[in-house]
Amino acid sequence: MSAQAAPQRYKFVVYAPDMADEGAFQRRLNVRQAHLQRAKEEIGRGVIKVAGAMLTPESIQPPTAEKNMVGSVFICEAPSLEAVRELMESDVYYTSGVWDKEKMVILPLALVTAVP
Repeated sequence: MSAQAAPQRYKFVVYAPDMADEGAFQRRLNVRQAHLQRAKEEIGRGVIKVAGAMLTPESIQPPTAEKNMVGSVFICEAPSLEAVRELMESDVYYTSGVWDKEKMVILPLALVTAVP
């Protein structure tokens, strides 16, 4: 009996900026725990390799400054771009209008360093 080979998996980078309207940050906070729980599950499945919130430049000046989140970024591993798109489009940040759907970018990624 021959073992079936696992499907080829590729790396993808996801750039998901938040909407710029006044209520976007509050929408982010309202659903953040659900978003983080789902991300944790996808990390456990090996799909999300690196993830984090993008911050404004002022968020690091000084180091004690308030962290102003303006979007999300991911490195994912999946069999296709479509699989990553489906994952992102089912995320609560996408369905709740946190991320700007028109500005989201998902592209294949050729890494030259190891994923931490």
